[in-house]
Amino acid sequence: MTASSQPGSTAADSATLRPPPSSDSPPLSASSRFIQRLRRRYVAELSLLPPGEPLRAQMADAYRALRARGDSVADALRIVRQLVMERLITLDCDLQAPLAVVTTAVTQLAEFALDVACREACAELDEAHGAPLAADGRRAQLWVVGMGKLGARELNVSSDIDLIYLYDHDGETAGNAEGRSRLANQEYFARAVKRIYALVGDTTEHGFVFRVDLALRPNGNSGPSVVSLDALEEYFQVQGREWERFAWLKSRVVAPAAVVADGSAQALRSVVLPFVFRRYLDYSVFDSLRTLHRQIREQAARRSAGRPERANDVKLSRGGIREIEFTVQLLQVVRGGQFPELRTRPTLDALQRLARAGLMPQEAADALASAYEFLRRVEHRIQYLDDQQTHVLPVNDDDLHWIALTLGFPDCCAFLAQLDTHREFVAQEFDKLLGGKKPCSGCKGGSSAPAPLDMSDLLESLPAAFAARIQAWNENPRVLALRDDTRARLRQLVQRTALWLREPDSGAQGQISRHVDAALRWADWIEPLLRRDSYIALLVERPAVQERLLRLLGSAKWPASYLMKHPGVIDELASSAMLSGRFVAADFERELEDRHRSLTQTGEADEERLLNLLRHAHHAELFRTLARDVDGRITVEQVADDLSALADAVLRVTARWCWPQVRNPHRDQPHFAIIGYGKLGGKELGYGSDLDIVFVYDDEDERAGEVYAAYVRKLINWLTVKTREGDLFEIDTALRPNGNSGLLTTSFDAYEKYQLGRGSNTAWTWEHQAMTRARCVLGEPALGERFDRIREAVITAPRDREALKAEIVAMREKVRSARPVRAELFDVKHSTGGMVDAEFAVQFLVLSEAKAHPELVPNVGNIALLQRAEAAGLLPAGVGEAAAAAYRELRRVQHRARLNEEPTQVPAGTLAAEREAMLALWKAVFG
Repeated sequence: MTASSQPGSTAADSATLRPPPSSDSPPLSASSRFIQRLRRRYVAELSLLPPGEPLRAQMADAYRALRARGDSVADALRIVRQLVMERLITLDCDLQAPLAVVTTAVTQLAEFALDVACREACAELDEAHGAPLAADGRRAQLWVVGMGKLGARELNVSSDIDLIYLYDHDGETAGNAEGRSRLANQEYFARAVKRIYALVGDTTEHGFVFRVDLALRPNGNSGPSVVSLDALEEYFQVQGREWERFAWLKSRVVAPAAVVADGSAQALRSVVLPFVFRRYLDYSVFDSLRTLHRQIREQAARRSAGRPERANDVKLSRGGIREIEFTVQLLQVVRGGQFPELRTRPTLDALQRLARAGLMPQEAADALASAYEFLRRVEHRIQYLDDQQTHVLPVNDDDLHWIALTLGFPDCCAFLAQLDTHREFVAQEFDKLLGGKKPCSGCKGGSSAPAPLDMSDLLESLPAAFAARIQAWNENPRVLALRDDTRARLRQLVQRTALWLREPDSGAQGQISRHVDAALRWADWIEPLLRRDSYIALLVERPAVQERLLRLLGSAKWPASYLMKHPGVIDELASSAMLSGRFVAADFERELEDRHRSLTQTGEADEERLLNLLRHAHHAELFRTLARDVDGRITVEQVADDLSALADAVLRVTARWCWPQVRNPHRDQPHFAIIGYGKLGGKELGYGSDLDIVFVYDDEDERAGEVYAAYVRKLINWLTVKTREGDLFEIDTALRPNGNSGLLTTSFDAYEKYQLGRGSNTAWTWEHQAMTRARCVLGEPALGERFDRIREAVITAPRDREALKAEIVAMREKVRSARPVRAELFDVKHSTGGMVDAEFAVQFLVLSEAKAHPELVPNVGNIALLQRAEAAGLLPAGVGEAAAAAYRELRRVQHRARLNEEPTQVPAGTLAAEREAMLALWKAVFG
């Protein structure tokens, strides 16, 4: 028998079940006292389970055989449980079964037993009181919600099962055959819950099927045993506590099987998902989980007080199973609202998803997975000894030696060394994530006094301008109205900022020249967000994020404005590796498609959610580029390359997601392309650039014009509409054939005829100038190749050189007249000797010389084309190189000015060398 290997398996694990090393020695499983009892008691029934993994179908067959011989429902379920346990101990200890074999079997046993119990209980109640009915006359349904390890399909061999009972509709039962004995649905299901417990949880001569725990239900042990779906939703909204979000993370309806199969239980998702996963990054849960974990450790410490043998708990002690689960669940709850691909129940699957999302190094995820499997297998062996719900290593040497042998170790020392290695790594990872101060246990007076909420005592240590701002906060009613814990966190952030302000100002690369400006911009940013605890919690929990934020705000003004519009992108600063990376389109698109797929699976992929998903992803990626830019990690040209590649990727994803939204599409995939012009076409996008694009299609279907027109309208709407996450781009389609008076989308044939002057409706010279910087940014390879042929034909077409020169010079004068600049100033873009001069010169060189010099055909950007023109002898020696260098510097000056929200006009005497280089280029080209 074989089974797939699990990620992070230890040396003792194997993908193939293998026999013990020596056939002469008794199997290791025989030393389990539990299995000895089972084999004595159920020797006649053991054959009811066929060889191999005990799965639900085999359990059902064994159950039917037991019922057929006269066993009651309760007895049959318990005997099946004992048979499953005997088989699992054999497979695990003798054949080294993978962890998944054990957890899957125990989970399927629970699902099967609960399904049988539900059907039995409801059949009995239906006979006495009739079926429970909703207002529309349909049967109201009971949902058994499995929490924790049952929900995640990770049950261990002696797990209790955490259940919550729900029903979907209030109402009353139909009554018995005489129409009497009606019950409210609440009472009907409460009685059903009692009966289910008796069938599954009561201890009889055959033991129990599972211990049942209902403590996680709304209002805990003081609440009703079963609640309606509406009552659950109201509870979440009014009373739901932070720790309950972690509990509900792994929830799923496990029984009865009918409501799982027909999909009706999916209605629970719409109630649970908004409670567990918040719309924004939710660092406020750190404190809640930290408190919960501390309580668990304290409870474990109390249990082991005076009983040192209880201190070695593989689940609850330091570095145990619970700390792996908490590590995973914390990252899921914090980020699962924005990153739905993280929403999964099984711990091992979640670890790999967290690694793929970059939230955890792959090596750490693999090591935690290995530790998790090892600790779970140890836990099982502890429970195999006596079928006790315990996670504490035995103190008996023989028992400990047996555990070591069943895990493949030669002795206890090797086993304990491996155990300590795993637990130490887990503890370090957990502490690294959760941090926080350890509770003071030595203070006789209990907890230390809380920090003052007022910040007046901090003012003397602050620079005057920042101190004035903090003093204003002390008197601001909005600040005074904050909860005490929020004000305490705010004070902590101000204290940290005060420490950062002690750094000296420096104008060096990567240094901050005006720290106080950064602190004031930080105050401007955080003040409107004071009532959104998650942002303050993020900065408190991640001091490095606050420092990176201050450095970013101190580098330029525009990042502060961007953060004011899109505060959620601040979480990008949590990764120290962010600054050293570059935009990778394939990764960006894959992550978006993963999120789209996850939202589709949970029924959340409506249009609004997808619009916001696109916007958040775009804003986050733009912010990453911005942070690298102001930190000096990438050049202006690299910024433009990355922003252009980002725009291309957003267009591709948006186009894919929009097509299914079009009514009555006539094909599975559109035969459609987007042509980028201007800064998009030339790969010179800036942070606020709009997109100059033209839409074309190559489709002979008679409905094509109408369908693609609707598609483009939808596409433009998706790109430009403002949602709560903002917008994506401003779109300019004025360069389409016939400009704003032309059709929004056109066929490739019509586009080609227009550009090549076939017929009476032809492109103007300025449109051919624009074609020099055009490229196909979206479309099938064949369409891109067709566009390239059209573009090459346009720019290599024979032209009257002097007429072309006159037209381009006239166009340059028209542009200059529209952008007048005072004589004492120099506009780096529009003045004579500015960037536009270089752009017009390059366009003339391409349109007039590309036929004779094909190296000018590729759209490689103005700098490279200037260099190629000089190399081809079209410019005097040194003129092209000097102009290329000047163009690069003018772009850099323009870029820095915009980042600082400063004018791009400088005193006329500055940048004289660059201006002279541009004038020399103009003279060489136009005379």
